Amino acid sequence: MQRLRKGDDVIVISGNDKGKRGRVLRVIAERNAVVVEGIRKVKRHVKSQPQRPGGIIEVEAPISASNVMPVDPQTGKPTRINFKVVDGKKVRQTKSGATLAVQE
Repeated sequence: MQRLRKGDDVIVISGNDKGKRGRVLRVIAERNAVVVEGIRKVKRHVKSQPQRPGGIIEVEAPISASNVMPVDPQTGKPTRINFKVVDGKKVRQTKSGATLAVQE
């Protein structure tokens, strides 16, 4: 079970985008990285395809998972995540006690 999941709201705590908030679009567990909406935008030169024209597009690049922290839904501040067993299921919980949404 991972501390960060797709759809989580996070705050960047270090790097060029420090202080920015976004939603996790993708988790890359092998590299311990996440792709966050609107964070670490890079330009890619793409060749034209039948589905889309070519040109220079901006996409989000992965950022290390250690550089982001989940946002506490109650306080709106960065928080750490711990795990607790509730009704026989392991759930993610913030340090303030709020349970994060369970995604199956």
